[in-house]
Order: sequence, then C-alpha cells, then structure tokens
Amino acid sequence: MTKILFVCLGNICRSPMAEFVFKDLIDKKGLSKIFLVDSAATSTEEIGNTMHIGTRKKLQEKGIKFTEHKARQIKAEDYEKYDYIIGMENRNINNIIKIVGPDEKNKIYRLLDFTNSPKDIADPWYTGNFDITYEEIKKGCEAFLEFYLSKNNNEKQL
Repeated sequence: MTKILFVCLGNICRSPMAEFVFKDLIDKKGLSKIFLVDSAATSTEEIGNTMHIGTRKKLQEKGIKFTEHKARQIKAEDYEKYDYIIGMENRNINNIIKIVGPDEKNKIYRLLDFTNSPKDIADPWYTGNFDITYEEIKKGCEAFLEFYLSKNNNEKQL
C-alpha cells in the first residue's frame, strides 16, 4: 500500500481538498485498495478545526464525498510513515522539512510539480477563490496519479 500525505498551512482548505479529490479519483478508477491518503498542516493555527466551509461547499458542488475532518499538524515520524508528502506551495515544503528533517529519501514534492505548469497553489483562505484552488488541485492530483502509475507500472498489476 502506498501512503500519501497532502500538506498545507492549516489543513482546513487545500490539503483536505487534495485528500478528498485524490480519494475520489482513485475510487472512480478502482485503485483505492493500493493507497492510504491523509492530510496535515505545517502550522498549529487550525489544529482540531473542521474543513473550511469553502472547501466543503466546493467538494459538495463537485459531487466529491468527504468524511469528518479535523486539522492536525504533520509530525517528524510522518516522514517514515508516508511514501509521498505533497505540499501545496514552496512555503509548505520548507516548513515540512523544518518539521521532518532533510528529504533524504526524496519523498517531499509540491503538487503542481507533477504537471506541465509547476507553481504554488494559492491559499483560498487568503484569496477566497476556491474555484481556482479546486481546478489546480484536481489537475495536480490527476498528474500525480499518472506519474505514480507510470513509475510503478501498477496498471499491469491490477
């Protein structure tokens, strides 16, 4: 089983959106059994809080199922637990490394680095634009899955 942790600043907007978008994507492709997917924050600001209403509304609008979510902070031991730790922006990557230590096993990535348009995903907490955030996260999740499947040849194993 491949373990993926999506990470953003507070774990109430982008990273839970990525978690549930990716879960929906792999569920529709019949790949849920090969992944464990979760999300976390780099900061402690929102610990214990539920997803932002904008994230919940966007997921509902797109017909993406989600479960109860409580924000949590990434821990140093998550580096060993997860195979991929995927941040939403460079600031997340820098903060992830401050928490987990150096990325000696090449596990830490930025979500849109898997696409042909690598860049940060802006935080909708500040921009208020959950539409753009959703589109970028969807694009990043699709690109990551394509990268993963081609790298691991899982199409042949299913």
